[in-house]
Amino acid sequence: MGDLVNRVSRIAGAVLGTAALTVALAACGGDSLEQGKGKGSGDSEGADGAEKGSLVVGAAAFTEAKVLAELYAQTLRDAGYSVSITTVKNRELYEPSLEKGEIDVVPEYAATIAEFLNAKVNGPKAPEEKPVASGDATATVEALRKLAEPRGLKVLAVGGAVDQNAFAVTKEFAEKNKLKTLSDLGAAKLKVKIAAGDECAVRPFCAPGLKKTYGIDVTGIDPKGVGTPQAKQAVKDGVDQLVLTTTTDATIDSYGLVFLEDDKKLQNADNVLPVVNAKDAGSPEIAAALDKITKVLTTADLAELNRKVDAERAKPEDVAKTYLETKGLLKK
Repeated sequence: MGDLVNRVSRIAGAVLGTAALTVALAACGGDSLEQGKGKGSGDSEGADGAEKGSLVVGAAAFTEAKVLAELYAQTLRDAGYSVSITTVKNRELYEPSLEKGEIDVVPEYAATIAEFLNAKVNGPKAPEEKPVASGDATATVEALRKLAEPRGLKVLAVGGAVDQNAFAVTKEFAEKNKLKTLSDLGAAKLKVKIAAGDECAVRPFCAPGLKKTYGIDVTGIDPKGVGTPQAKQAVKDGVDQLVLTTTTDATIDSYGLVFLEDDKKLQNADNVLPVVNAKDAGSPEIAAALDKITKVLTTADLAELNRKVDAERAKPEDVAKTYLETKGLLKK
């Protein structure tokens, strides 16, 4: 499966339901966590990294996760750790490895990992019947910590970079109807057809949520997928009025599209943050090193890093290094 499908798969409950999420993740490709792969093994070691011990950073098998893993690994190497990166195809595999200490650090998304642990602790129906995530990042992270800490996991500080569902229209459509937010679209009483996955018709964060929260008149779903080129082209061509994609989609501008702000926070707060094994990677030094990235990384930054890898075929390690150097986060 491609990067987009992997990326969309991990937005638990946003478009896919919990059961569908498990199936989708299980079907996605990627390198498995090798048997017996432990600390110090993997892709690369820091040249002087043995001073403070070794760490394994886990990366899911899609572009953004690989970029984030490189940002984390290079920053930790710079702080004096020996770091390797292990690519694991999905959360069902890497989260237990994080609990066991086979993996020490993983870049995560607050709402998604919160609901994943909610399902693990309280049963598969819990994310739908008693969700713990919301559009409030602070409250979502607090709920996540309550679920994570008893499992030996430490949740580090959350940042402003967020990868969650987002809706876009053409610039012309926005200007003509004076639209900046989804509330504006609802107030304009315009009929809209959404280019999205067919699940959009029933998922609470898609068509039903747009109707209930914003009063948007959704006339139908054009099943062209989430954020696919075909979906964006359909909106550009005027076949559809609204496209479902993600906040770190760096290609919408090339289609002449603009995001409408989710001003009532319909979407759950999938802000990026590190989750670590508390025993092996819970030190204040590790937290301080990773906080440097969390504090500076923005959604726009993440979108641009994704674009360089996907559109320009740059390597995740190279774009991560350039970014860290530009932000003055590497000593060397």
